[in-house]
Amino acid sequence: MLTPQTTLRSVLGQSELDEILSHRDKLNARLQQIVDEQTDPWGVKVSVVEIKDVQLPEPMQRAMAAQAEAERDRRAKVVHADGEFQASQKLVEAAAILAQQPAALQLRYLGTLKEIATERTNMVIFPIPIDLFSAFLGKASEPKK
Repeated sequence: MLTPQTTLRSVLGQSELDEILSHRDKLNARLQQIVDEQTDPWGVKVSVVEIKDVQLPEPMQRAMAAQAEAERDRRAKVVHADGEFQASQKLVEAAAILAQQPAALQLRYLGTLKEIATERTNMVIFPIPIDLFSAFLGKASEPKK
């Protein structure tokens, strides 16, 4: 009897590999229903149909592997873009908070310098605001008494 084999090929041919792997019980039930309907006129009752092994031709395996890899890449890019979007939102919020309190920006700057200073293998060069030296420059240009 070729009816179950033909039906199996037809049903599996209409399904994607992900569906075959994840919804095998649904496909089994669908196959059972179709085969049972086709064999009912002969007095044959199909009670169980189970997909155990599916063999795919080599070119189809390569094509499906390429499709799966492209889908993984797509998902990774979406996750990365979502992370970048969330990070940019947090940076906007942080900038708004720092803009309200100028001293907070200075504290953040000093905290960053402290974090960098823990690395003894690195040379740290950081800018110093010229306003810091203006008090000393003014005294140097005054005549001595």
